[in-house]
Amino acid sequence: MKLRVNSDRLWRNLIETARFGGTPDGGVCRLTLSPEDAQVRDWLAEYASKLGCHLSVDRFGNMFVTRPGRRDDLAPVAMGSHLDTQPTGGRFDGILGVLAGLEVLETLTEAGVETEAPVMLVNWTNEEGSRFSPAMMGSAVHAGTQPLDRALACTDAQGISMAQALADHGRPGDMDAGTIPLGAMFELHIEQGPVLEQNKVPVGVVTGVQGMRWYDLRFTGQSAHAGTTPMNHRADAALAAARLMMEMSECARALGGVITFGDISVPRASRNVVAGEVRLTVDARHPTVEGLDGMEQGLTDLVNAAGPVNVEIARLYSSAPVKFDPGCIAAVRKGAEVEQAAWRDIVSGAGHDAVACATIAPTAMIFVPCKDGISHNPAESATQADCGLGAQVLLNAVLDYQPRIVTDGAG
Repeated sequence: MKLRVNSDRLWRNLIETARFGGTPDGGVCRLTLSPEDAQVRDWLAEYASKLGCHLSVDRFGNMFVTRPGRRDDLAPVAMGSHLDTQPTGGRFDGILGVLAGLEVLETLTEAGVETEAPVMLVNWTNEEGSRFSPAMMGSAVHAGTQPLDRALACTDAQGISMAQALADHGRPGDMDAGTIPLGAMFELHIEQGPVLEQNKVPVGVVTGVQGMRWYDLRFTGQSAHAGTTPMNHRADAALAAARLMMEMSECARALGGVITFGDISVPRASRNVVAGEVRLTVDARHPTVEGLDGMEQGLTDLVNAAGPVNVEIARLYSSAPVKFDPGCIAAVRKGAEVEQAAWRDIVSGAGHDAVACATIAPTAMIFVPCKDGISHNPAESATQADCGLGAQVLLNAVLDYQPRIVTDGAG
């Protein structure tokens, strides 16, 4: 019997969950551990209960929905992504992977299929990193690459800790982080780029994720009167920051990487005062460690050459380039070929929870196109057909990978 996901049901769930944090412009603002995040978490928990699945929650709020298999001594084949969004988020980023995994569970349940190993859906806490930094925190805590106590101590812009936010809205469990083993992990996501759409390919087989490094920079010059201070007597922190941004953009382009200056602030700013201080965030990405090192060296050289302005630099976060598991990649390719769907290999430019999962279990990702490659924006859009096909490829890959779990054992 050929199992088919219900794309209409998946689409209805995408529309329904978009009301949790929905904004007037059609987007979604569902920040990590906000009241809106609590609402969608409760919705997921209730839905899972109706399917007869078991929900476990760890101390960091990561949610694990398990459908038992014949052999519960085997580590589960997992699927999932995240429910939180950016402040200017859309209706598909993250949640498509969660709802597609939920659709896989419901399809298996409706058909009465008993898999050999359990099948699991995961909602990772704080993937976006927009309220609490860094990003992809829940999966990193589970994988052991981020200590739980350090993650719980992180605070948002209002000084609220992750621990307090969990107590207020996260419904944390008492299960220790990292307790549940993963036999494999598959994550479905919109591409967040234009490659698939431009090439008219409906399925991206993600072979890896480029590396990422985050930095905080603080430029300290000297505040001065805008009208009476000659240009050659200024220590202008804003001008030094602007020069660094322009030169680092050229450095990144030459090395084949990308760099973003996402948050630029001038404390105690005034229109008619030379900026004495500027704070700047830097996001540098490259497919290779060598490229990341080159960009970091370029940034360091520019910091050291900032002239009359002093610049402090701190590396906040680092994620090495990742290559996904060949067996999981093969399962995704086969899942697309069974549907006679065109596919192409692709490297993800964005970070995902699959990065941390790949350190502890065989992992791969599936991409579907998004309109104009736009994401982290209310205009973020994907078609019902593409979302449904992605969910079907996910189901096919999960079932194709089952025999490998049985052969390899509980992991």
